[in-house]
Amino acid sequence: MEFVQQVLNGLSLGSVYALIALGYTMVYGIVKLINFAHGDILMIGAFGGFFIMGAFGVSPTTILISFIVSMGVCAIIGIIIEKTCYAPLRNAPRINALITAIGVSYLLENGGRVLPFMGPNPKQFPTFKIQNYNFLGINISQTQIMTIAISILLMALLNYIINYTKIGKAMRATSFDMNAACLMGININRIISFTFALGAALGAAAGILFASSYPQVEPYMGFMPGLKAFVAAVLGGIGSIPGAMLGGFLLGIAETLTKGFISSKLADGVAFGILIIILVVKPTGILGKNEREKV
Repeated sequence: MEFVQQVLNGLSLGSVYALIALGYTMVYGIVKLINFAHGDILMIGAFGGFFIMGAFGVSPTTILISFIVSMGVCAIIGIIIEKTCYAPLRNAPRINALITAIGVSYLLENGGRVLPFMGPNPKQFPTFKIQNYNFLGINISQTQIMTIAISILLMALLNYIINYTKIGKAMRATSFDMNAACLMGININRIISFTFALGAALGAAAGILFASSYPQVEPYMGFMPGLKAFVAAVLGGIGSIPGAMLGGFLLGIAETLTKGFISSKLADGVAFGILIIILVVKPTGILGKNEREKV
């Protein structure tokens, strides 16, 4: 029964990792960039929820407004970052864009640290009063139900956008062959911006869900979840959307099983150990595909 309990906890945590990993994998699939600033979008989204629910209280209405506003703001920030920082480097060596992504990450973290309305000190995130439900000896909290339900809803919405809309078809075409997509009349710049916006919106939602589970916000809160979501994306297969979802859930379950049956101190080590193992054994990830690249 304890095993089932930890798996349930892992699904709740893994759903957050999956939402963040989707942002990594979508951007990589389109422009072959590991956007290490993506974890800090989580932080901005969490602060958006903090300000709205702190000002108007915690209720289903304010939670919905928090998601809508935070996702919208972060989508705009994602577009601005792409236009100002990554677009000028689109034809530059990949290492240039990677270093820029790390720089943007530090800019967002330290920018939040010096802003007077954010600041360096941790702040208590407003949440519902904790309410647990018991099913056959398994405890599940109201927050876990909300986290899993909202994550699944957003993943289903993303799946619909990618597979059943015109812009989703354009995203898949651009991911497959950017030059051919451009020749077919697809606006590549608009598709790339939309991809960054979509990934940032999911990251903002993940930020509110993460802060609801671990009710504290501060400028560096997105660093570790962002790294673990990157591990999840690699585990599932970087560039694969189903892989990002699968990798997020598997990593969350592995982390909570480690905390529950071995030691909480080893949880981070296990996460990054999985990264090393998957890179050695199957670098393409569980659902990733081998790609030939011209040198």
